[in-house]
Amino acid sequence: MSEENMLTLEKFEEASEKVKEAILPTDLVYSEYLSNQTGNKVYLKPENMQFTGAYKVRGAYYKMSTLSEEERQKGIITASAGNHAQGVAYAAKRYGAKAVIVMPTTTPLIKVNRTKSYGAEVVLYGNVYDEACAKAYELAEEHGYTFIHPFDDLTVATGQGSIAMEIVKELPLVDYILVPIGGGGLATGVSTLAKLLNPKIKVIGVEPQGANCMQASLKAGKVTTLPTVNTIADGTAVKTPGSKIFPYIQKNLDDIITVPDEDLVVAFLDMVENHKMIVENSGLLTVAALKYLDVKNKKVVSILSGGNMDVITMSSVVQQGLIFRDRIFTVSVLLPDKPGELSRVAGVIADVNGNVIKLEHNQFVSTNRSAAVELRITLEAFGTEHKNEIIEALNKNGYQPKVVRTMM
Repeated sequence: MSEENMLTLEKFEEASEKVKEAILPTDLVYSEYLSNQTGNKVYLKPENMQFTGAYKVRGAYYKMSTLSEEERQKGIITASAGNHAQGVAYAAKRYGAKAVIVMPTTTPLIKVNRTKSYGAEVVLYGNVYDEACAKAYELAEEHGYTFIHPFDDLTVATGQGSIAMEIVKELPLVDYILVPIGGGGLATGVSTLAKLLNPKIKVIGVEPQGANCMQASLKAGKVTTLPTVNTIADGTAVKTPGSKIFPYIQKNLDDIITVPDEDLVVAFLDMVENHKMIVENSGLLTVAALKYLDVKNKKVVSILSGGNMDVITMSSVVQQGLIFRDRIFTVSVLLPDKPGELSRVAGVIADVNGNVIKLEHNQFVSTNRSAAVELRITLEAFGTEHKNEIIEALNKNGYQPKVVRTMM
């Protein structure tokens, strides 16, 4: 199908009906916690709860439905950091087509295995999406496969826009929609349809600071390629945004917020502790961006784009989050190397309800062991206030603790 007539209200309505065959309902979730934190009424659009774990199945399935039988039978190929891969693999399986997916070698194992579970052939290539995409084009040319671009495709973007249709139907008076941006397909569909339904709705894109290709492109007034990307948000680690969708972003996106990776770590803990939901780093962009949205008393929807996170990454993020929240910290103290000193330090910490989880004893910090040895104590606290209380107690007892940045 020609893309010339896509991104119209009629096509968005068609796509919204078609994707119902392949998606699970993701009704808005009101977040009392985030609302209290921001002074707005915050709602979450939990696309992390989709059958494939991400919104990408919408665009992939709608695109597949518009292909001819001949195009499908040639075999489908795409490149993806994981979520589009699963969407295409699932859609191809539903339509009985072969699927070949090229994924970066850095793709989390859970995304690779789930893509394979839908019957797709997975090729691991390159360190970032852009390198995998170049390989996919090469294989498409070699084998005659039909290529489905993960974001620079107006038909795919139309399918993604079905999210905006659902948001507006459920929350007609929505003021702001926050949408993650990698290459820009989701933002294109959501912002274009939102403006068609109600021009007063503000749509804000959110990118990681280490992969802000769309922000750089908007500033330059043309599609711009970043020299490198560096972010834990692997699903949005894109160097070059889509050229086909870029004019729609220029027209319909109201602003872009960028967030540091540290904010994603804290946002992960917020979602787990307050909403009992696993959301991947790219999906957390819109949650992390809430504190940078300079408005009050507005109805704000944060799109949680996906939840495909492997347990190793999850463990690392939780650990880092506890450190950032001062729930875990390490101090270094010097003490004489003689019996009873360790017990005395432990007693000081216990008196203020600190919990010791690791000790490291270095006898060689000084040439005079009797004068001083170093003890590094990793502690669990209730938060910043309690951490400061523990440090003050150690100070009062003459230990002069120094906080050191360390992993558990």
